[in-house]
Amino acid sequence: MKKNALLFCILLVPFALLAQDDKAARPSPPAQASATVNGKTITIDYGQPSVKGRKIWGELVPYGQVWRAGANETTAFTLSADATVEGKKLSAGKYAFFIIPTENEATVIFNKTIKWGAFSYKQDEDVLRISVPVKKSKAFAEKLTYMVSPKGEVSLAWENSVIAFAVK
Repeated sequence: MKKNALLFCILLVPFALLAQDDKAARPSPPAQASATVNGKTITIDYGQPSVKGRKIWGELVPYGQVWRAGANETTAFTLSADATVEGKKLSAGKYAFFIIPTENEATVIFNKTIKWGAFSYKQDEDVLRISVPVKKSKAFAEKLTYMVSPKGEVSLAWENSVIAFAVK
């Protein structure tokens, strides 16, 4: 009997591991926003959580704390060429993207080390920080959604808020 139970458990392990590989089946599936702005490609790869009846800003995403700006793996912000973000230079490359939200303002952070979540975030690895206003959205956004316009406006919309900044 013990041998059968052990054999059964051993047989289940590969199936459990395979199920974890299907990122699209996650509650917060992977998503991407991308656009080419003046010949430069901006790409954001993120996990897309849903509101699901929760209060997001100030509760699920606490004010004043570093947030990974998505779900699952750290959100990645990639520039194909040097650019400016709200007038500040940012070199081409792939960055971990974090946000520190408050009720009226958000600190947007481009960090050089991409890791899982914000658990091992280190401020001394920040490449650029900018502050932008948090605006009330025109429509409720059930899913966290990033958009990159052809004019270089990058925005994050979720619940009743929008955080936006310009990339040139």
